[in-house]
Amino acid sequence: MAAAVRVLPASPNWYCSRCSDTSGDGRLFGFAARHRISVLDVSTATPTFHGELIGHTERIAAFAFCPHREHGALCASGSDDGSVRLWDAAGLVLRGEHGLHQNAITALHWSPLVKDLIVSGDEKGVIVCYWHSRSDSQQFFPEPRTIFCLTCSPHHENLVAVGYKDGMVVIIDISRKKEVLHRLRGHDDEIHCLAWCPVPGEGRLPAWQDELQEESDVPNGELKQDTAMKKSCYLASGSKDQTIRIWSCTRGRSVMTLKLPPTKRRGGAVDPAVKERIWLTVHWPCGRPTEIVSSSFGGELLHWDLTQPGKRKWTLLGSSEGQNHSRIVFNLCPLKHQDKELLLSISMDRDVKCWDLSTLDCSWTMPSLGGFVYSLAFSPVDPGCLAIGVGDSMIRVWNTLSMSNMFDVKTYWQSIKSKVTALAWHPTKEGCLAFGTDDGKVGIFDTLSSSAKNKPPQISSTYHKRTVYTLAWGPPTPPLSSGEEGEHPSVTLYSCAGEGIVFQHNPWKLSGEANDINKTIRDTNSIKHKLPARAEISWKPDGKLLALGNEDGSIEIFQAPNLKLLCTIQQHHKLINAIRWHHEHGSDPELSYLIASGSVNAIIYVHNLKSVIESTSESPLTITEPFRTLAGHTSKVTSLSWSPHHEGRLVSACYDGTAQVWDVMKEEPLCNYRGHQGRLLCVQWSPVDSDSIYTGADDFSVHKWLISKQEHTRPPQGKKSIELEKKRSIQPKVKAKKKKKPVGRSPAKQDQSDAVNGDESMKDTLLEENGVSDHEGEKEAQETELPDKDSIAVSKDTSLSAYDYSSLSSSKPFVTQKATPVKKDPPKEKPAPDASLKKRKPRSLLPFSTSMDHRSKDELHQDCLRLATCLKTKDHNEDVSPDLQNRIHLGLFTDRASLHNMIDVEGKYHLENGHPELFQQLMLWKGDLKGVLQAAAERGELTDQLVAMSPMVGYQAWVWTVEAFAKQLCFQEQYVKAASHLLSIHKVYEAVELLKVNNFYREAIVIAKARLRPEDPILKDLYTSWAALLEKDGHYSMAAKCYLGASSPYDAVKVMAKKGDAASLKTAAELALISGEEELSASLSFRCAQEMLLSRNWVGAQEVLQQQKTLFGQRLVFCLNELLCKCLSERNPCNRRSPVPPCYHSWELKRDASFFDMVIEVWQKVLGMDTTEKATCAWEQLHSIEHPPSTSNTHPKQVLFYISHDLTLAALSYQAAAWDEVVKSILGAVARSYDAGNFTLMQEICSIFLPEGCENLRDKLDSTNSQSMDACRSLEGFVACGLLYDLWWNSPKDPPAIQKACLDPALCPTEQTVLEQSWIPDHSSPEETPDQTAVETDENLNSTTEFNRCKTESDSKTNSVSLADRQSKLNGCKVLLSEAIAALQSTQRDIAEVQKILADMIHQHQQQRNNLQESTNGSIHENNVQQSSENESDEPLSDSSQIKRKDEVKETVTLPELTKRLMEAKQKLAEFPDSLKVFPFPDVLECCLVLLHIGVQCPPELHEQALDLLRKHGSGDIYEKAVRKFLT
Repeated sequence: MAAAVRVLPASPNWYCSRCSDTSGDGRLFGFAARHRISVLDVSTATPTFHGELIGHTERIAAFAFCPHREHGALCASGSDDGSVRLWDAAGLVLRGEHGLHQNAITALHWSPLVKDLIVSGDEKGVIVCYWHSRSDSQQFFPEPRTIFCLTCSPHHENLVAVGYKDGMVVIIDISRKKEVLHRLRGHDDEIHCLAWCPVPGEGRLPAWQDELQEESDVPNGELKQDTAMKKSCYLASGSKDQTIRIWSCTRGRSVMTLKLPPTKRRGGAVDPAVKERIWLTVHWPCGRPTEIVSSSFGGELLHWDLTQPGKRKWTLLGSSEGQNHSRIVFNLCPLKHQDKELLLSISMDRDVKCWDLSTLDCSWTMPSLGGFVYSLAFSPVDPGCLAIGVGDSMIRVWNTLSMSNMFDVKTYWQSIKSKVTALAWHPTKEGCLAFGTDDGKVGIFDTLSSSAKNKPPQISSTYHKRTVYTLAWGPPTPPLSSGEEGEHPSVTLYSCAGEGIVFQHNPWKLSGEANDINKTIRDTNSIKHKLPARAEISWKPDGKLLALGNEDGSIEIFQAPNLKLLCTIQQHHKLINAIRWHHEHGSDPELSYLIASGSVNAIIYVHNLKSVIESTSESPLTITEPFRTLAGHTSKVTSLSWSPHHEGRLVSACYDGTAQVWDVMKEEPLCNYRGHQGRLLCVQWSPVDSDSIYTGADDFSVHKWLISKQEHTRPPQGKKSIELEKKRSIQPKVKAKKKKKPVGRSPAKQDQSDAVNGDESMKDTLLEENGVSDHEGEKEAQETELPDKDSIAVSKDTSLSAYDYSSLSSSKPFVTQKATPVKKDPPKEKPAPDASLKKRKPRSLLPFSTSMDHRSKDELHQDCLRLATCLKTKDHNEDVSPDLQNRIHLGLFTDRASLHNMIDVEGKYHLENGHPELFQQLMLWKGDLKGVLQAAAERGELTDQLVAMSPMVGYQAWVWTVEAFAKQLCFQEQYVKAASHLLSIHKVYEAVELLKVNNFYREAIVIAKARLRPEDPILKDLYTSWAALLEKDGHYSMAAKCYLGASSPYDAVKVMAKKGDAASLKTAAELALISGEEELSASLSFRCAQEMLLSRNWVGAQEVLQQQKTLFGQRLVFCLNELLCKCLSERNPCNRRSPVPPCYHSWELKRDASFFDMVIEVWQKVLGMDTTEKATCAWEQLHSIEHPPSTSNTHPKQVLFYISHDLTLAALSYQAAAWDEVVKSILGAVARSYDAGNFTLMQEICSIFLPEGCENLRDKLDSTNSQSMDACRSLEGFVACGLLYDLWWNSPKDPPAIQKACLDPALCPTEQTVLEQSWIPDHSSPEETPDQTAVETDENLNSTTEFNRCKTESDSKTNSVSLADRQSKLNGCKVLLSEAIAALQSTQRDIAEVQKILADMIHQHQQQRNNLQESTNGSIHENNVQQSSENESDEPLSDSSQIKRKDEVKETVTLPELTKRLMEAKQKLAEFPDSLKVFPFPDVLECCLVLLHIGVQCPPELHEQALDLLRKHGSGDIYEKAVRKFLT
């Protein structure tokens, strides 16, 4: 922009970590202002406006210059629209852009080391690296958090530090590694700024080393040690938590924390809430590693010396009063100027300040504007003093003649609290400035007072209802003009506002009531008709004439002091925006009678009123011809100003975005200014410089420009005008992305104490406050309302959108939102573009007669004549109806019968057009409702309104109508509404039944409970029906509540227990206990405890069982189960953690005692089993319970619980010294684990409960009791079996020859035995894991890896055991080689084999019979093929000779032969003594095979004995099964 233009620019955006920066060559300074970037030239002592970068469509949140001198003018910006744009700031042109972000950009930095790298981050946490010279990019997503700031390292080109909203700082490597080097945790709130130390390395600050050494060596976050990081540097971060932290990048931790001091605020009145507001930005000056500059509370800047000992390391910038910012500072940018180190700061107080770091003083201040510029006014007493009314609720007073400071601006904000839309200086009193606001307030500031900055204005007690358009000082008019001279002020203040009223305020007594001048106008001119709404007011400079501009486009001229109407100018036809009288100090006195006016219709008219004023006519004149016409603008004219230096020269401001200078007498355009980027709202010709004009616009700026420097002479037309409109329309579109707090309909809702010195709510300020307005939306909103003033129309428009700055708390933090527009005068020029946007008029009830009254004038005249004739004949008592036959609509003006005819015609018209509701309304007016109700009921068109009106017809009709309406509602499936209507006619049972049938049980119960007796059976029926429905749908808790409501606690308990989880069962048990169902409660408690056992929660299980006295025995079982599981997990610890950690009791255990003693001690101490009676009672309880036999399909936890039950009986018998029972119970537990296929568990139980074998137990038995001795023999057999397998698994490595000598094919890898013997994992529950089961029950030691681990552990022990020891142990296994038991087991095997063959034959027979029943031979053939294949697949995997032999047997055996074999085997079985059959015993032949497999270690006699047994009782099947068992 030309240097001749001086500009007060738009304010920098708030709450951005980096939205301003200086160019690499130190010449330019740019900052984001709404969706544009303002560029200042700061190469001289005073900054000048260079221009604007325009292109983004939404608020810009990040901006940075290229730091390399050779590309000094290149810069980049990131916006809420998701785009990053590249600019040439010197030429103000766009160089490129990318849209790689999907979300609003919150931070951006240009790499100091890589010339073409721009790094940007958005609110979702995505970081984009963009190399603009080669259009290459990379994306990173280190954290799913909102990014607040980021900065590239000045020492390592791949390092970027990122600060997040939640207080985390992350350092990432953007090279190919793409890794997070550190996560720095220490701050607990938003990171506002990050700054790298300008000097590399971390050894330069010896004062910090002590702090480093004091801290532990564990780094914060993940530290990747590599050589590049060794040469790292410090990083400073500023956070909302009011601390600055210095981080070491080699250690990944904080080495120093600086807490902001509570500095004393300066600069006047302070809202105490300000303490809460903080933005902590940090700057690390170049070449000064020990100094940091930061912001602080309330706008102060602090200079920190990091080498200072103690707490006070800071110095305040700005030594003298008024140098500091008055509100928080957002950004600090370094600037080199003539070897001086300068710092530029932007703040919420809308000032840009420049600081000298050597003196810490402020070099210059440049003010900026945060809203539309609505009004400009030069003081008539102090000509250089320009008052500016701005939409940010503040007034600026600019001393334009100041020599020392080009931007000598004072700001006034006290008590304004709304947009300043009008200003007027007192004509004689210096420093007296009147203002009007968007919310209708009028006040007067004293700008000369020494304490003016803090002195609030005088406010008039009379408020306008709408926006104040214009203020004018003028002579007093009645009633203020009456009385003695000196009793009243010489000039009073007039205000005109959007409601169309002009008030006269007494400046001496603003607290008094203001006068509406319309009253004086009516009285003086004896006016009876309605006066037009006023839109503009202007006094002739000599105070003799008053011009009022009206909303209808007329201008009225009144004579002071009594306001006699002299003339009316009927020239404009739309709302008047501006009226200005020509000045009186010209050479031609006639020019002082010129009055210029501008309106919505773009043409400026100038009238000469000399002849009117000199006229002697008593009645007011009407002027319809202008003196001069100035045409050229293409949009609304908003403001006018006559040149005080010339005669007949005028400047106009217009919505077309330009200001135009006119030679009025020649009707010629002289000069057109197009420097603004928005619509112009106000203009003033400089009173001291004939070549200077000041303009204000909705681009938030004031421009001072020179007429002589402009290249254009007339307003843009055609394409140029369209381009200008486009340029201005690059405004952010209003997006309703997220619902925000609704913004008030006018700015009056916003408290200015917030706006200037308030709290965080200011972030949600109006769109003018650093936001962006949507002009198109505004225009639409405005044009749908009433007429208004266009010079301020924008204020009305803009009050409605709001720009939200709510500290990035939402996913899309900055959102503009439209609220209801302030109502105003609709310009009549353009109809709304979309008819659907118009408010629809309600349909007329009398359309026929209305249309008849809108016919041609002649026909209406005929109606009047006909009507007069009818009325005349009526006076003579004649029938008037015949005369109206063809003019039914005149029934409105004649008798009732004619009116009824008219209503009938209108009603018929409505029915024909499908509007029965309008017909019904007409019939109601007529009083004929019964027929309407019947017809509506038949057609199903009854409405609430008809039902409400039906009582007019009578009680029976009302009841009938309600019933019919209820049926209609049921057809429409509005059952609840139907029930409500039935209730209105006291049909309670019907209403309840209707709701019940349609499953509205909740509503039915409410009605029944509220309206019926408590004992009414229908209530219980409702509860039980609802409960059944809920139970069916699986809502058990709700169903239980229903049963309780129906007084059926037993059903409530049953349904509550249905879900079967622990919590439901516990509640059900407690419910049963409360209800007196003790037996049911006990069974549910036991189920609940078992559920908790599955989730390994023994503590919870004991708590549940504790409530039931009858379950004391089960408490003992659960206690033993817990101790057993703990013991098993200790004996076989598992490395991997279980997903469900066990919940054990913290009992003190006697580890040195036997397991039984330890258990009994816990029972006595913890569970209170302190008497023999209790123990006996518990034994009887448990002895009466029988558990089903366990198989390989039984869940391991269930097996362990059954085993715990048997062992609890053993422990109780042990305490009572009943040794016979002890043996039987232990045998039951051991045999159960053997039957369940969990061989390892059997071994563990033997070693825990019988560590010394069975000798001690045998000695305590009664040898005369054969049953006990048999049980003991059986137990010894299982113990020996476990020992035998243990010796086999842990055998030392034999020479290969020996290994091969012993039944090589039959007995192979030992691990498989374990796999077979232990529980098969296919049956485990999904949540079961090997670790978990190993920890709990050790039942899953079947995995090969687990076995190998056990094997390797035991190898070392085994090697130390001599061969003699092993042989002595093997001799102990003689008990297994029992001839009698081998014979018994052989017989049992024969029986089982025959039974299996029989079962197979029966199954085969059934299949063949089913096949015969099928209809087609094809299907039979198919099934036979399938069956034969099934038979083949069922055959065992043995060698071919065995398969052949077996098949031959199968084929030759017949049913009689099988029956005979079965009978023989059963007879043989009956011959064995019962003592052998009562107790289980391990498989003798299997043990023989193991003994033979052990080889040379086996004593010869045992070897022979085993071979004899195998020869005698073995068969091919035995070996085959053994092979399959071991190898499966």
